[in-house]
Amino acid sequence: MENRFNLIDEPWIPVAGVGRVSLGQIFTNSEYRRLAGNPVQKIAVMKLLLAIAQAAATPENEEEWRKLGSQGLSEKCTAYLRKWHGRFFLYGQKPFLQMPPISHAEKQPYGALLPEVSTGNTTVHTQSQVEKPLSNAEKALLLVTLMGFALGGKKVDNSLSLTAGYKGKTKAGKPGPAMAHMGLLHSFIYGDSLQDSLWMNLFTQQNIHSSGIFSGGIGNAPWEKMPKGEDCPVARELKTTLMGRLIPMCRFCLLDKDGVHYSEGILHLNYLDGFFDPTIAIDCSGKKNKVLWADPEKRPWRQLPALLSFVQQTKRRFECFQLYISMPRTRHTATSFAIWSGGLRVSSNAGEQYVSGSNDFVESEIRLKPEFISDTPWFNQLVLEMEHLEGIAKKLYGSILNFYKTQLSDGGAFAGNGTNQFWQLCERDFQYLIDACDDVPEAATERERLRRKFAGYVHTVYNRCCPNDTARQMDAWAKCRPNLSNYLKKEA
Repeated sequence: MENRFNLIDEPWIPVAGVGRVSLGQIFTNSEYRRLAGNPVQKIAVMKLLLAIAQAAATPENEEEWRKLGSQGLSEKCTAYLRKWHGRFFLYGQKPFLQMPPISHAEKQPYGALLPEVSTGNTTVHTQSQVEKPLSNAEKALLLVTLMGFALGGKKVDNSLSLTAGYKGKTKAGKPGPAMAHMGLLHSFIYGDSLQDSLWMNLFTQQNIHSSGIFSGGIGNAPWEKMPKGEDCPVARELKTTLMGRLIPMCRFCLLDKDGVHYSEGILHLNYLDGFFDPTIAIDCSGKKNKVLWADPEKRPWRQLPALLSFVQQTKRRFECFQLYISMPRTRHTATSFAIWSGGLRVSSNAGEQYVSGSNDFVESEIRLKPEFISDTPWFNQLVLEMEHLEGIAKKLYGSILNFYKTQLSDGGAFAGNGTNQFWQLCERDFQYLIDACDDVPEAATERERLRRKFAGYVHTVYNRCCPNDTARQMDAWAKCRPNLSNYLKKEA
């Protein structure tokens, strides 16, 4: 195909409030604030931008990082892109992140690789699920997303191996390392602009060494040195480096007009093996490593105490290395910052991954003050308030269940839906709760106000789910109504 679409010059990256922009524009325009697209696209593009930043200007230590600044980083990235301009063409003899020898692999239609699109015999429920022709910009975005977030299953053509004698391929391809079994939850620090965000999430050489994850160091960007097969020396290097987690190349692809030649690529270790993305939250304290999954029924903002557990050094469980490195920097660089978390929940059956039922994209953005980072009283208060919220949510679930049990009915579905409604109502006030956990007198008054509001949500949802029209219903309604007196008691 014609070698004319260059990712540095052509608009393809979705930016909130702007539309699509090019890689070159990202590093020359400081007014862009946030990436757009679905959460998985945001994570994949953020990782690509960080890979470019790490390749262009990885500082030695925190002092060098501060001297670099967001403007200095952007200038170095712009110079880097000029140097490697020829490696960012979407088509041609050296297409970006693609493997021309894979052209003999079976071709999949583009829609088959998009989790939100229905293909084959899958039922179409809405117009958005219908497969549509993709523009070059959309193909570029899909390609970058597939490098780490490819779904596992039999859509790959694993009959072809580019490394002679390679035995690592089975009939079904493994999930991308950024996706894993059910869909990992990823987190970043967001500054006031996209350039600030890249600078704040940039790792130093000391960070990479101290992580204990990347034995190969930073490594080389794949477009600088592309692998020749699944287990060639370059592929083995990518398995041990930071660059190999930012751009894992878990799929070998070659774009065509009507589809993608598609096969499993580099097979990375996962969190169970102790090798993982620094953007996920992991608990390595037990016999088996545990991670936080993307969960539509427990949106990322509810996971904040787990993501920030490093604030309370005595009871650390989950740790997100990306946040652990980036958050302390905000004390010197920002008046406020945000923690963004997101991902995609998926289902698996017989090795096939798919989006079905309650599976969905999730994301949350929570703004924090830099002084909260080392403020143990603030964190302890946040944990306490979240425990109380979890408690009244369970009480609501039990009350709805008992209401229907009293009338000899199964209320499981009503109780589950009611609890979800409660958390949706609470989400709109969570930012206020974050600020109200501060250790000042007026904050206590605000927490009392918020508790009354959250208690009101419990009763609102209970009334929606439990009708009281008949005498029998009224009796059950009054008997099972949630008692929140302990929750509403004033703080000592």
